[in-house]
Amino acid sequence: MQAFTAARSASTPDELWLCEHPPVFTLGLAGRPEHLLEDIGIPVVKTDRGGQITYHGPGQLVGYLLLDLKRRGLTVKGLVFRLEQAVIDLLAGFQIAAERRAGAPGVYVGGAKIAALGLKVKHGCCYHGLSLNVDMDLAPFAAINPCGYAGLAVTQLAAFVPAVEMNEVGAKLVDRLKEVL
Repeated sequence: MQAFTAARSASTPDELWLCEHPPVFTLGLAGRPEHLLEDIGIPVVKTDRGGQITYHGPGQLVGYLLLDLKRRGLTVKGLVFRLEQAVIDLLAGFQIAAERRAGAPGVYVGGAKIAALGLKVKHGCCYHGLSLNVDMDLAPFAAINPCGYAGLAVTQLAAFVPAVEMNEVGAKLVDRLKEVL
């Protein structure tokens, strides 16, 4: 992502990368080590995205957005709103009511976080993006203060749609992102 962004020109097309990660805690630029409550053998990687600590692992859909914000006429705040809206719309398609929380970027269902955001903007272009808990082991979140919030509950799409398929969710996320961006 860093190399792609550094090598961009005004004509470089924007890209969206979808993936799943092996178990890893990532600590953003604002991250404080004390938000790692317990060493459970999962590596901690410092990253240049915004935000605090989060967990990534199998069953979580991660979307990396490599966008020229200037070309799209987007501010960071506008991008965050649109990313949240894409996830809210995706979840609505599964009959799940989701919402934003003032001052706490991400998407929440019944007070529990289902999607996290973390971005980096350099020279008017962004990278990093969002993570959506689809069907994963949520236990590692108990070893951290997710996104820096003590006791923050987390949830996943499979809690509401047990037979959900990662490929289906990925395709729907791409469609929703195309709509809002």
